[in-house]
Amino acid sequence: MNMGRIKSRLERRTRRKRGIRKGLMGGPGMPRLTVFRSAKHIYAQLIDDLAGHTIASASSNEKDSDSSGGGNIDSASEIGKKLAERAATAGVSRVVFDRNGYRYHGRVRALADGAREGGLKF
Repeated sequence: MNMGRIKSRLERRTRRKRGIRKGLMGGPGMPRLTVFRSAKHIYAQLIDDLAGHTIASASSNEKDSDSSGGGNIDSASEIGKKLAERAATAGVSRVVFDRNGYRYHGRVRALADGAREGGLKF
Protein backbone atom coordinates (compact mmCIF):
# COMPACT_ATOMS: atom_id res chain seq x y z
CA MET A 1 0.00 0.00 0.00
CA ASN A 2 1.44 3.36 -0.89
CA MET A 3 1.88 6.13 1.64
CA GLY A 4 -0.71 8.41 0.04
CA ARG A 5 -3.50 5.89 0.64
CA ILE A 6 -2.37 5.22 4.21
CA LYS A 7 -2.24 8.94 4.96
CA SER A 8 -5.65 9.62 3.47
CA ARG A 9 -7.17 6.70 5.41
CA LEU A 10 -5.69 8.08 8.64
CA GLU A 11 -6.97 11.58 7.81
CA ARG A 12 -10.48 10.22 7.19
CA ARG A 13 -10.43 8.40 10.55
CA THR A 14 -9.21 11.56 12.28
CA ARG A 15 -12.07 13.58 10.78
CA ARG A 16 -14.61 10.95 11.87
CA LYS A 17 -13.03 10.93 15.33
CA ARG A 18 -13.38 14.70 15.69
CA GLY A 19 -17.03 14.57 14.67
CA ILE A 20 -17.84 11.75 17.07
CA ARG A 21 -15.82 13.20 19.95
CA LYS A 22 -17.55 16.58 19.66
CA GLY A 23 -20.79 15.09 20.98
CA LEU A 24 -19.30 12.86 23.69
CA MET A 25 -18.41 13.91 27.20
CA GLY A 26 -17.62 11.54 30.01
CA GLY A 27 -17.97 12.61 33.61
CA PRO A 28 -17.40 10.94 36.96
CA GLY A 29 -20.84 9.28 36.99
CA MET A 30 -20.66 8.14 33.37
CA PRO A 31 -17.09 8.02 32.00
CA ARG A 32 -16.11 7.65 28.36
CA LEU A 33 -14.99 4.18 27.22
CA THR A 34 -12.49 4.81 24.43
CA VAL A 35 -10.91 2.23 22.14
CA PHE A 36 -7.58 2.26 20.34
CA ARG A 37 -6.84 -0.42 17.80
CA SER A 38 -3.37 -1.21 16.49
CA ALA A 39 -2.29 -3.92 14.09
CA LYS A 40 -1.25 -6.28 16.92
CA HIS A 41 -3.18 -5.15 20.01
CA ILE A 42 -6.33 -3.46 21.25
CA TYR A 43 -6.53 -0.97 24.11
CA ALA A 44 -9.52 0.34 26.08
CA GLN A 45 -9.81 2.86 28.88
CA LEU A 46 -12.43 4.64 30.92
CA ILE A 47 -11.80 8.38 31.01
CA ASP A 48 -13.32 11.05 33.24
CA ASP A 49 -13.14 14.09 30.96
CA LEU A 50 -14.03 16.59 33.66
CA ALA A 51 -11.15 15.56 35.93
CA GLY A 52 -8.92 14.63 33.00
CA HIS A 53 -7.79 11.24 34.23
CA THR A 54 -8.17 7.55 33.46
CA ILE A 55 -10.37 5.54 35.82
CA ALA A 56 -9.58 2.04 34.50
CA SER A 57 -7.82 0.53 31.52
CA ALA A 58 -7.17 -2.83 29.89
CA SER A 59 -5.16 -3.92 26.88
CA SER A 60 -4.13 -7.07 25.10
CA ASN A 61 -0.43 -6.51 25.70
CA GLU A 62 -0.57 -6.58 29.51
CA LYS A 63 1.63 -9.14 31.21
CA ASP A 64 -1.27 -10.90 32.93
CA SER A 65 -3.30 -10.98 29.70
CA ASP A 66 -4.24 -14.55 28.89
CA SER A 67 -5.43 -13.67 25.39
CA SER A 68 -3.26 -15.25 22.76
CA GLY A 69 -2.76 -13.30 19.58
CA GLY A 70 -3.62 -9.95 21.08
CA GLY A 71 -5.21 -8.44 18.02
CA ASN A 72 -8.01 -10.88 17.29
CA ILE A 73 -11.74 -10.77 18.03
CA ASP A 74 -11.59 -13.28 20.90
CA SER A 75 -8.97 -11.30 22.77
CA ALA A 76 -10.92 -8.07 22.18
CA SER A 77 -13.93 -9.67 23.87
CA GLU A 78 -11.76 -10.76 26.80
CA ILE A 79 -10.35 -7.23 27.12
CA GLY A 80 -13.90 -5.86 27.26
CA LYS A 81 -14.78 -8.27 30.08
CA LYS A 82 -11.59 -7.41 31.95
CA LEU A 83 -12.32 -3.68 31.64
CA ALA A 84 -15.86 -4.26 32.95
CA GLU A 85 -14.43 -6.03 36.03
CA ARG A 86 -12.02 -3.17 36.69
CA ALA A 87 -14.82 -0.65 36.21
CA ALA A 88 -16.97 -2.49 38.75
CA THR A 89 -14.17 -2.28 41.32
CA ALA A 90 -13.92 1.46 40.59
CA GLY A 91 -17.68 1.81 41.11
CA VAL A 92 -18.63 2.46 37.48
CA SER A 93 -21.61 0.74 35.87
CA ARG A 94 -22.63 3.13 33.04
CA VAL A 95 -20.34 4.47 30.31
CA VAL A 96 -20.42 6.45 27.06
CA PHE A 97 -18.86 4.44 24.20
CA ASP A 98 -16.29 6.29 22.07
CA ARG A 99 -15.33 4.18 19.07
CA ASN A 100 -12.57 6.66 18.25
CA GLY A 101 -13.36 6.94 14.54
CA TYR A 102 -13.28 3.18 13.90
CA ARG A 103 -16.24 1.37 12.37
CA TYR A 104 -18.43 -0.47 14.87
CA HIS A 105 -17.35 -3.80 13.44
CA GLY A 106 -14.96 -6.65 14.21
CA ARG A 107 -12.65 -6.06 17.16
CA VAL A 108 -14.33 -2.82 18.25
CA ARG A 109 -17.73 -4.49 18.35
CA ALA A 110 -16.30 -7.56 20.14
CA LEU A 111 -14.78 -5.32 22.83
CA ALA A 112 -18.10 -3.51 23.31
CA ASP A 113 -20.01 -6.80 23.51
CA GLY A 114 -17.50 -8.17 26.03
CA ALA A 115 -17.88 -5.06 28.17
CA ARG A 116 -21.67 -5.45 28.07
CA GLU A 117 -21.35 -9.12 29.08
CA GLY A 118 -19.15 -8.00 31.95
CA GLY A 119 -21.89 -5.71 33.25
CA LEU A 120 -21.25 -2.28 31.75
CA LYS A 121 -24.25 -0.41 30.39
CA PHE A 122 -24.07 2.02 27.45
